[in-house]
Amino acid sequence: MELIGANFKENGKIYYFDSNNFNLQENDFIIVETERGLQFAKVINKKYVDEKLIINNLRCVVKKANESDYKKHIKNTRDSLMALNKAIKLAEKYKLNMKFLDASFTFDRNQLMFYFLSDNRVDFRDLAKEIASIYKTRIELRQIGVRDKAKEVSGLGLCGRELCCSSFLCDLDSVTINMAKNQNLSLNPSKINGLCGRLLCCLKYEDDIYTHNRKDMPNVGDLVKTPKGDGKVLSVDILSRKFIVEVPNEGNMEISLLDEGYNGNSNK
Repeated sequence: MELIGANFKENGKIYYFDSNNFNLQENDFIIVETERGLQFAKVINKKYVDEKLIINNLRCVVKKANESDYKKHIKNTRDSLMALNKAIKLAEKYKLNMKFLDASFTFDRNQLMFYFLSDNRVDFRDLAKEIASIYKTRIELRQIGVRDKAKEVSGLGLCGRELCCSSFLCDLDSVTINMAKNQNLSLNPSKINGLCGRLLCCLKYEDDIYTHNRKDMPNVGDLVKTPKGDGKVLSVDILSRKFIVEVPNEGNMEISLLDEGYNGNSNK
């Protein structure tokens, strides 16, 4: 079964649809069926899977977008921006502690979605009613997190490059403090947190290789056996699978897991 991977905005999350036997190529524009209604999307990739592996019913590509569809999409985008500015003014009117980041119409204009940032729960019922009375369509307001905000705003990370989330990451996977510990990184927030104030997304990139290389490696402070006697582990180089051991009366020595004299035993 041919699946079409498409997103609804630049660097957005990729969703997969039944190609519905349309001959599509990367960068083609399409109209797809979603739970929100019809959506304008861009083809990112294609892949083939066994139909037996598909658990849920996939939604389909409705058609390949033509020039008229593209013009309608442009109009929807412009109207969405106007709706966003209107929502910002209404939030000020109702004195609501919410910061609107984005708004979007579905292709068929059956729904207008707003995304906002707020530290607390917000009672926006009056605001939603007034917006609905203006645009005569179903309104949905969705509260998002600071990582989503960073993706929208963009900026430069600690590495000097554009933020991963705004340049190429389609999915914002969960990142845990254990990933930083696993890589022997300083737990200083200024070192492991991104501009959004959350843990750096790139902590996840090398976590698998660190986890693999840590196998049978001692921890700092462990007592291990060496060719020159028992010693205490002072530091660990996970990627090269080497560590420095302090042996009484012998000084410091570098040990590799490939050394014949090290049998991998340690006593904490």
